[in-house]
Amino acid sequence: MLKVKAKGSEKMRISDLIEDFIKDMLKTEDELEIQRNELAEHFNCVPSQINYVISTRFKPSQGYYVESRRGGGGHITIKKVNITHSNYLMHIITSIGDTLTSKEVDIFISNLLSDEIVTKKEAKLLKVATSDNVLNVPIDIKDNLRARIFKNMLINLVED
Repeated sequence: MLKVKAKGSEKMRISDLIEDFIKDMLKTEDELEIQRNELAEHFNCVPSQINYVISTRFKPSQGYYVESRRGGGGHITIKKVNITHSNYLMHIITSIGDTLTSKEVDIFISNLLSDEIVTKKEAKLLKVATSDNVLNVPIDIKDNLRARIFKNMLINLVED
């Protein structure tokens, strides 16, 4: 039986445990092939929980390439894309659509911080500049304006 470990003072959710497990394996391998059913059995969860973690925490915008094959327990191949600081930022910029919610900005900033692409100070400036408090405009244009500001700030972080 899998014990839930504490992260700080909070207990980790099964999704966090699965994510950490996969990321730990990717530290020693460039490419990871796992079987969905085996991983689900290891964590005593349903295979759809594995799908959820992979689809939400291992996206191209987060620096991962995922290939999924059905049948035979569902093989999943995960590759960490090794890219430069500037390429990483450009990848993020091009993945942002015409609108961006405050929650989506938080996710991007969290990923940028965890991958050490931005400093804590830069992350704070990105967050403040795109916050609802600053964007005191009609709601129908707020997410569009937020996306434009966020993209432009990231563009200015790209090194020549």
